Formats: sequence, structure tokens, C-alpha cells
Amino acid sequence: MSVDGSLGTTGPSAAAIRFGEAARVTSVVPGPLHEPVKYGVYTGVELELQAPDAVPAAAQLGLEPPRYCGQCGRRMVVQVRPDGWDARCSRHGALDSTELGER
Repeated sequence: MSVDGSLGTTGPSAAAIRFGEAARVTSVVPGPLHEPVKYGVYTGVELELQAPDAVPAAAQLGLEPPRYCGQCGRRMVVQVRPDGWDARCSRHGALDSTELGER
């Protein structure tokens, strides 16, 4: 603290700097289902290793939301609503069914 009681900072706060860095990183990292996906969004298995019949019938009919991130294969937090769903990967962000045109 300075003599007059102010903190005496003149530049941006550390939180603002971290937020700016996070914004740059998230703009580079693809979202959970953006192309090209590397993992099955219903199984979490690498697409090269996934059997063709591994996708559940409900998912083939469009009745099931994606449960795994297509970029990293991690299980996503999924909220099913009456008008759609939203899914969130801890590494790649959130996705809503309205973004894909599925309602």
C-alpha cells in the first residue's frame, strides 16, 4: 500500500490477464462436436477402433444426446430439457442442441 492508502496498481489485474489468456486459448481449442471428431460421441471410443454397430439405436434415431466429447473422449455433463439438451466438456466447452438445429 502507498502512503495515501491506495494499492498503487497501474496495469491490468492478474485476473484480467488470466481471463484474456483463457479467451485466446478457448478460441483456438475446438468445441466438443466440431469437426473433425476423433472419438465417438455416444461411446467415447476412438473412431478408428469403434465398431460400426456400437452406436445405440436411440442415438441413430436422433433421440439420444451425445454423451462423450468428440475431441477428447471424456464424458460430458448433459442436461436434457423438454425443448432439447445441452452438453458440457470440462476441456472443450459447451454445446446446445439449438446450435445443431436439433430441437
